[in-house]
Amino acid sequence: MSNDDLLKQLLPENEQSKLTDKQRKILESAIEVFAEKGFAATSTNEIAKRAGVAEGTIFRHYKTKKELLAAVVTPLLSKMVAPFLLKDFKRDVFEKEYASYSDFLRKLIENRLKFARSHVQLLKILVQEIAFQPEFKAAYIEIFQENIFPLFKSVVTYFKEKGELKDIPEETIIRLTISTIVSTIVTRIIILNDQSLDEEEYVNETIHFMMNGLGSKS
Repeated sequence: MSNDDLLKQLLPENEQSKLTDKQRKILESAIEVFAEKGFAATSTNEIAKRAGVAEGTIFRHYKTKKELLAAVVTPLLSKMVAPFLLKDFKRDVFEKEYASYSDFLRKLIENRLKFARSHVQLLKILVQEIAFQPEFKAAYIEIFQENIFPLFKSVVTYFKEKGELKDIPEETIIRLTISTIVSTIVTRIIILNDQSLDEEEYVNETIHFMMNGLGSKS
């Protein structure tokens, strides 16, 4: 997906029409450089050079580098992450019935891998910055707690009652499940990025690993 396509997804049409060509180039370049180097290691001068504008042009539109980062990340959270959690993620993962917790895990991992592949650069920015930018972390946690956690807990409770999962708190199972899947996706999409890897085997190994730890018969 090109950066221009990303901006079309991130910004409403009325906001897109307000962007000047230079502002569009600044945002596209910021996405590229933030994804490549992270916020701390990126300079506005570098973004300006890649955008083909003077550095002062950036500060006419964005007062600080942090404000420029927010212009990229805030729409990502509000327009892409939130709706995906509220609509597609709910429908495609949580509004289905599963024969086993491992079947649920497979659907969850495959769904998140598909989403990550479509938004690699923005995923890199989110992974890099969410730990260091408290406001972004808080927004993401709020979205998850209000919209996904109750559904996730229902799934876990169901399979605990069926005897498939260990008798440990649902919150613990959810935390371990999420942390394993996030690390799996980041490793697969960002760190390794090796298309020769057998993805089905990769997913199977991840599920096997989790069920060995969480399953009641492990």
